[in-house]
Amino acid sequence: MGKGYWLKKNFIPILTLLFVIAITVGIYLFFGRHPERLLELKHYAYWGAFLISLIGNATVILPGAVLPMLSTIGVVLYPVTGPVGPIIVGLVGGAGAAIGEITGYMVGYSGRGVVERVKLYNRLAEWVRRWGALTIFILSLVPFFFDLAGIAAGVLRFPLWKFILVCWLGRTILYVGIVLAAGWGWEMVLPYLG
Repeated sequence: MGKGYWLKKNFIPILTLLFVIAITVGIYLFFGRHPERLLELKHYAYWGAFLISLIGNATVILPGAVLPMLSTIGVVLYPVTGPVGPIIVGLVGGAGAAIGEITGYMVGYSGRGVVERVKLYNRLAEWVRRWGALTIFILSLVPFFFDLAGIAAGVLRFPLWKFILVCWLGRTILYVGIVLAAGWGWEMVLPYLG
């Protein structure tokens, strides 16, 4: 139980938590106080969809902005590309979400003290412990509360590569479905708007 054990047990989790806090504060200072900056990203189509999703999922400050912005990109692309554009928006949005959700995983990996008294967290942690990837997949299909599942996966030392893969799959299905529905819905409503 030497110096290496202390580093692994204390220093690395604290450093990880500080890194996640720095990411969250940076995103808040750059985008949270000036949300119009995040709106500007939608003009970059696929790259913008990736960045919007990455930023929105990397912190709990801007989670509600992701789906409407990706839907807007899909609505704009649908008349030009057909369903291919919204599908690509969903795919790159899912990739951005999976990478962004690593911050929640890192918070959990650094220690459970942040959320151990939250009842919903305790329930999610038990589900992740019991059903693993299936729980993460199902929760990634739900737009909200996924940060707690990421924290639970980190606390339980769920393999990071598997977490990212399952999160990407679930978020991609969610985003493709919503963005396609927005594109189809807009196309159906547009003729009636004259």
